[in-house]
Amino acid sequence: MRRLPSLIASLALLPALAGCGSASDTAPPPVSEEAMRAVAQNPGAPREQLARAVDRLFTDPEVGETRAVVVMHDGYIAAERYEPGYNKNTRFISWSMAKTVTAVMIGMLVADGRLRLDEAPPVPRWQRPGDPRGEITLRELLQMRSGLRHTEGGSPPYESSEVRMLFLDGRDDMADFAESQPLEAEPGTKFEYSSSTTVILADIAARVLTRSSDPDQRRKAVADFLQSRLFGPLGMTSMVPEFDASGTMIGGSVIQGTARDWAKFGEFLRNKGSYRGSQLVPRRWIDFMTTPSPKSANYGGQTWLNRPAHDGEDPLFPERGPADLFAAIGHMGQYILVDPSRELTVVRLGQSDADERAALLPEMADLIHLYPGK
Repeated sequence: MRRLPSLIASLALLPALAGCGSASDTAPPPVSEEAMRAVAQNPGAPREQLARAVDRLFTDPEVGETRAVVVMHDGYIAAERYEPGYNKNTRFISWSMAKTVTAVMIGMLVADGRLRLDEAPPVPRWQRPGDPRGEITLRELLQMRSGLRHTEGGSPPYESSEVRMLFLDGRDDMADFAESQPLEAEPGTKFEYSSSTTVILADIAARVLTRSSDPDQRRKAVADFLQSRLFGPLGMTSMVPEFDASGTMIGGSVIQGTARDWAKFGEFLRNKGSYRGSQLVPRRWIDFMTTPSPKSANYGGQTWLNRPAHDGEDPLFPERGPADLFAAIGHMGQYILVDPSRELTVVRLGQSDADERAALLPEMADLIHLYPGK
């Protein structure tokens, strides 16, 4: 019985000991040397926290496979990291990030006076008398509200318009496939995300830049224009736009470029189309691209916006803000996130399915919020 007081005293200590153990268990592990090496000495945010946030994009299995991350703050690389097997010279496929590049190209042609935003674009099939598609304007195409019949993703996949155009019966002449679709809604009245629509925009650019129907001439006209007006001035030396057999740029899906060059493109957008004092596209065009369209609060001109969607489908994180953040987003988790208020561009490239992207987005929001907003 003499042991009872000491036993009671020992039991009384258990909650305190458990609490000590819990605090130790929840303490974050030290940041690895690899994670710290990926971050600049003065990244504009707490260095260790930024290193940890970037590291999670590579090490958290719930977010999928991250292959490249570039963070630019105030025009400088704040963090850069690659998965083994990839590096600063690796070209990554854009998937739908290409849509935003196509929109910039169209904006340059509008600025040159060769296209008009609120007029019907030069699509010969639509110009025939009585064709209701002749009412579709360039603005409606850019804002994904043309009214053309389309299924971006379907079940089974091979029946979707996107897959048919890219890989099956439409692949040799994608613009012909896209432009031959009938209306399913009155132009301007319905938002429908459509890779086919962006191929139409790329075809329109080719028709404006050359009168030739020769595929090689069409390819050359568009590639030379992008090189001389966008890629060259920005120093985006890695960029490779892809074309179909008819010479139409696959402007909604396939442009190759390094992570650094995708970051340069994001910075160009953040700076309202300006680069080192040269205004490559009018500021008002970037404003148009980043202003909600009449039929979709979270989509502008071939660009996603960090705003709540009418249908509840949010590819970004509007509940976390900021409202001025916008993005080029590609299939399977390609992102160029641009936050003007934080002078920030974040590029993440990799492969993540839908569930993994749901886990990835909060991680990227956490990274962005390490930087102070204005």
